[in-house]
Amino acid sequence: MTNVFLIGMSGSQEISMLGRMANRHGLVAGATGTGKTVTLQRLAEGFSRMGVPVFLADVKGDLAGIGQPGGDNPRVAQRVAELTLEAREGFVHAANPVMFWDIFGEQGHPLRTTISELGPLLLSRLLNLNEVQEGVINIVFQVADENGWLLLDLKDLRALLAHVADNAGSLRTRYGSVSRASVGAILRRLLALERQDGERLFGEPALALQDMMQTDVQGRGYINVLVAEKLIHTPALYSTFLLWLLSELFEELPEVGDRERPRMVLFFDEAHLLFDDAPKVLLDTIEKVVRLIRSKGVGVYFVTQNPLDIPEDVLGQLGNRVQHALRAYTPKDQKAVRAAAQTFRENPQLDTEAVITALGVGEALVSTLDEDGVPGMVRRVDIAPPRSQLGPISMAERETLMRDSLVAGVYDTLVDRESAYEILERRAQEAAASRGSEPEAPSSRRRSRSASGSRQSPIEAFATSAMRSLGTQIGRQLVRGIMGSLLGGGTRRR
Repeated sequence: MTNVFLIGMSGSQEISMLGRMANRHGLVAGATGTGKTVTLQRLAEGFSRMGVPVFLADVKGDLAGIGQPGGDNPRVAQRVAELTLEAREGFVHAANPVMFWDIFGEQGHPLRTTISELGPLLLSRLLNLNEVQEGVINIVFQVADENGWLLLDLKDLRALLAHVADNAGSLRTRYGSVSRASVGAILRRLLALERQDGERLFGEPALALQDMMQTDVQGRGYINVLVAEKLIHTPALYSTFLLWLLSELFEELPEVGDRERPRMVLFFDEAHLLFDDAPKVLLDTIEKVVRLIRSKGVGVYFVTQNPLDIPEDVLGQLGNRVQHALRAYTPKDQKAVRAAAQTFRENPQLDTEAVITALGVGEALVSTLDEDGVPGMVRRVDIAPPRSQLGPISMAERETLMRDSLVAGVYDTLVDRESAYEILERRAQEAAASRGSEPEAPSSRRRSRSASGSRQSPIEAFATSAMRSLGTQIGRQLVRGIMGSLLGGGTRRR
């Protein structure tokens, strides 16, 4: 299995991606309709054939074809002939090993994490909380830590918020004031999230990252496609999940240094959503994670229309760059063109700034790192087409791929084991019974569950979540993730 793949041709010169430099991150940019999606698909399947698992978000529904062989597109056939790809790389149309994931569980395997795994920083960002409200969330997590209460889903968070509000007096001397107004504001944000089906992200079984980092019998890396056509309409949920995934990989993977090829490559489409309205403390943390995750063998590739969408500190870390055409109709557009041109290593034979606005569909300015990690001179490149199908697939084809998936049935049934809600509910009932009155329901009421999400027996729940339970039995502490630990936010329960 080779550790290099072809990106495209610059005249008679092959422009390739080196596996050992792929963890130095990258950028795919360009205006709508210039060929970014096809380039992304070419890169993703190139990494897959290299044996590298890939994660990408399908925000328009046109990347699902990566799991089906191509062959019926005349423009692809024309480009294959023009670039003589059959002779150069033995080009044949082929499908790629693929797994579909969907936070809403509609067109992919259900994808979940827990409140405790998300951590207070990303949770506050998801709910768009102010500084005071974020302080309340931190108190909630600390109280859960000290009592060994699990925060798994939104009903657990509601129960803890009610508990903190009801006991604000006894908590004041240790944590400071907790106003009912702040708790009420947070509860209203939770209600808005639930109206957008955002609660589906939280619960168990939570995603095990190793399920994404698989290879097939031929040694090709699985391409994990996040179905995001609906998700992209909830930008905070979309961006928060991507940042959580990045932080989880950073925390869970050991240091490996530079390898012949990455352990995993992530493509973050609509990358500007990760940074829009993010507070400085979060931006600083993202920059640190992107810089440090390289040593974990993970490559991060941002996909966006405008390079200016990426903060300068992050943009400076992106060694492999593919720049499709930009439009320069306004002063802001012209500034973006100049900025994009200046990010490339100069080519004396190429007026980079002029070429950016003149590129055709399927053309791009490309610069990749050489074997010494030095950026190559920018080249005007005809991007090679992918071997898989361009565009969407039918629901029947999707269902077949999901049925044959490695994780078929693993995440389908929701597990609802004892956590903060159940503990506080039982305490309220015991307190009511000791007073000789009717049991008083806690402030947070259980949300209705689907039939597939009914509670398992204690033995079943233990078997399903044994590894996650072990951390609680030993440490009695909720775990947070690198987004919290980099800022002194505590440890994180697995």
